[in-house]
Amino acid sequence: MRTDAVVVGAGPNGLAAAITLARAGLGVRVYEAADTPGGGLRSVTRDGWTHDVCSTVQSLAMVSPFFRTLDLDALGVRMRYPPIAFAHPLDGGRAALGHRSVAGTAAGLDAVHDGDGRAWARLLGPLVEKHTELWPEMLGTLRRVPRHPVTLARFGLPGMLPVETLARTAFRSEEARALFAGAGAHAIRRLDAPLTSAFALALLVAAHAADWPVVEGGSAVLSAALVRELERLGGEVVCGHRVSSLADLPPSRLRLLDVTPFQLREIAGDALPPSYDRALARHHYGPGVCKVDYELSGPVPWTNPDCHRAGTLHLGGTLEQIARSEAETEGGRHPDAPYVLAVQAGVADPTRAPDGGHTLWAYCHVPHGSDRDVSAAIERQVERFAPGFGDLVLSRSVRTATDHQRYDENYVGGAINGGMAGLYSALLGPVPRWSRYATPLPGTYLCSAATPPGGGVHGMSGYLAASEALRRLG
Repeated sequence: MRTDAVVVGAGPNGLAAAITLARAGLGVRVYEAADTPGGGLRSVTRDGWTHDVCSTVQSLAMVSPFFRTLDLDALGVRMRYPPIAFAHPLDGGRAALGHRSVAGTAAGLDAVHDGDGRAWARLLGPLVEKHTELWPEMLGTLRRVPRHPVTLARFGLPGMLPVETLARTAFRSEEARALFAGAGAHAIRRLDAPLTSAFALALLVAAHAADWPVVEGGSAVLSAALVRELERLGGEVVCGHRVSSLADLPPSRLRLLDVTPFQLREIAGDALPPSYDRALARHHYGPGVCKVDYELSGPVPWTNPDCHRAGTLHLGGTLEQIARSEAETEGGRHPDAPYVLAVQAGVADPTRAPDGGHTLWAYCHVPHGSDRDVSAAIERQVERFAPGFGDLVLSRSVRTATDHQRYDENYVGGAINGGMAGLYSALLGPVPRWSRYATPLPGTYLCSAATPPGGGVHGMSGYLAASEALRRLG
């Protein structure tokens, strides 16, 4: 095949970029260092057990403007939905529940504290009602006059606030504040940092508008579907091919790199202007994660019965407790009681385990570059809300932050979001230039999660970078 464009990295953004270029009629080849494509969309299956390596709940894929251009059913992808999108257990057998509907979530919060449910509905209801207007703005370029300024303002103004500020201002009960904080902690930032509420609002709107599903059979099914779509368009993916230098690439009109600034500096070398190279070196990646995959002999014995029906669980206690653990992590310390993100995929997809078995996917945030196994702290948090959990563990597989980087070079220091979440990075990307994707090298673009709109399986960084490259190509 002719090679008009080369993409380095077959993660969701690299594949989104390749598909966008191939749809424009270009001959596209993707080079991937690993033996399998997918990046964060990979799964490991053995003896009937399936574990997702990184991304497992596809909340943003269901609302992403790029993914909405794909016929996932025709590509063999089956999304499976839990009865309850997410739950936030608290001490004493309590739990706040995030239902598919705003009304269902609000009713549960009002039952705890009259008024909190109405506050939830006031904050999220208008955004969910207009969510099809919101995603192209929020996950788009942010470099044009908004088509839906009222909807964007309803999201952006509260989204600029720290999670702690918005949660305390909007809600009165521990349950409502914790439910909001659990979603906001996905930002992997201290909760008194500006813009963290944007992460909470985005994920909550996605939950109420499209749920938080998992892919039947594992996240690798979704990456395989992206590869099939690319091949249908005439493109190809070459795995097991590590690109160490731009000189390794065949001649092409465009080069799109699904890599972080760290890898860009490595493979571009002296070709980068010194000022741009220095700016890339200042890119801050933020905390990492330590992840544990559990194989269990039975379902997790949650004290609160509703938690058995939730696909995702946020473990960490109250707003104040989560805020303290996230501040400790960002400050370079390992919390004794970390915020834990847990997924029991089998609630929606029983194919993940043999008959009678169950899986649990869980991680907590750790300081950048940590090589510490903190599975004991993770299990203390699970046991806190599910006494007897440890008795069900058949096996556990731990991946520290440094293990994550060894597995996927884009996870620098274990940072799975590609960079520290903040206003600067959201608007400008890793380098303060008008284009968030073009590099000073002709025809060369950065399209990874280190570029806006940032981490998550939405493909928009790749789609937007490729769209800009096509416009410049004319």
